Amino acid sequence: MVRNGFKIPSDARGRGCRPLEMLTYCRVCCAFESACALPAGVIRGFATTSKQLRLGFALAVILWSGGAQAYPLDGYPATGVLRLEAYRLAQQGKVRGPQEPKGALLGRDQVDIRLARRPEVTLPAEDPQLNSALVSFLGEDSDRYGVAVLDLSDPENPRYGETRGGYRANPGSVGKLMVVLSVFQALADIYPDDVPARLAVLKNAMVTADEFILTDHHEVPIWVPGNPAIQYRANLWSYLDWMLSASSNAAASMVIRELMLLVYFGKGYPVEPEQSKSFFQKTPKKELSDLLSRALVEPVARNGLNPEELRQGSFFTEKGKQIVPGTSSCATPRELLRYLVRLEQGRIVDEASSREIKRLLYMTQRRIRYASSPALVDAAVYFKSGSLFRCDPEPGYTCRQYEGNLDNMMNSVAIVEAPAGTLQLHYLVAMMSNVLRKNSAVEHQSFATRLHRLIESFHRGVSPKP
Repeated sequence: MVRNGFKIPSDARGRGCRPLEMLTYCRVCCAFESACALPAGVIRGFATTSKQLRLGFALAVILWSGGAQAYPLDGYPATGVLRLEAYRLAQQGKVRGPQEPKGALLGRDQVDIRLARRPEVTLPAEDPQLNSALVSFLGEDSDRYGVAVLDLSDPENPRYGETRGGYRANPGSVGKLMVVLSVFQALADIYPDDVPARLAVLKNAMVTADEFILTDHHEVPIWVPGNPAIQYRANLWSYLDWMLSASSNAAASMVIRELMLLVYFGKGYPVEPEQSKSFFQKTPKKELSDLLSRALVEPVARNGLNPEELRQGSFFTEKGKQIVPGTSSCATPRELLRYLVRLEQGRIVDEASSREIKRLLYMTQRRIRYASSPALVDAAVYFKSGSLFRCDPEPGYTCRQYEGNLDNMMNSVAIVEAPAGTLQLHYLVAMMSNVLRKNSAVEHQSFATRLHRLIESFHRGVSPKP
């Protein structure tokens, strides 16, 4: 079978969920008599034929594959995210699954914001040596990149470098950073002095997938102890996890839907599925658009960031965009780096919210793209990435994943602490690129290795800081 230029292995079709001891990855799509589809002309990875299951939901199952996963593995009791328990048990050999890299084994209490006592930290003047190295790493394609780096390994003497730091483009899935910011801002607005109440909403609010998820191609991990059936209903924590870890656009659109309901109904949230459906059907589109802007765009400025340089203006799925019209999305490496600085300072909403967002970004499974650099195996990596590539027929050219000849965008943001559990090396990086016909995943990985070795060279002989 060939879908959008990719050959699909025959054994990837028609699989049902395996027994409960095997964690499964499921691509969640609302079938409604049709297969999941990608927008015309856009090639974004593998698709599979799916079997229609109960309640009209189709799920394609791929075992132990998919994107990077996030949140510390001991986080299940606090969040109710069952995936975390499955991965934790895998480390103990109690269920089948891969072993985590050394840098992915920090506990929830070990993942913390690192600049809470340094609110004065900003991006300092550019360091010529670091700037020169960045351009050198990128070589002949440097004009197709935007990169910003802040080395905080010596907090008394931070070192900043950038090349094309103001390069402005669509953030892709990195825009999900603004979604999670907005969710925590809405919770803080409703429960300003009650952090446990905010976290209780995330854990207890159950979300049922509906037409907003149409369509997506990412897989999300599903594991229900004692029940091998696939589940499409989960708590809001789980949807946040799927949005940021598996980078599911379907999950992101469900989170934005819940965000709008949260802002509109306040302490009346969560609402029943019937009430949610009625709200989106009966509310005029203009009012929905205004609510989306109030819920998703305005919090960026409230948190000291520039919406003209960092904005997620719409849903991530075509159906979501049809139901609620939005606006454009944009990012620059420099403003993304400022987001990471404010996160480390506890200034994304507040310290409690920043800490939870950082935990959601902590990579605890298969590392991809920038974060897959062998140099980062022992490091704790807090990471988000996004990509979009498009291909057009061209003599002598074969379209491959992450090698588009029309567009080949890849964006990565990362906080690196190395070795994990120390701050011997502590740096932040934001990277955006559109290098045509080259494998951008490999290019980002290679850059990550070179940058890490450079940061190491700046601090040789420095004792690890706890």
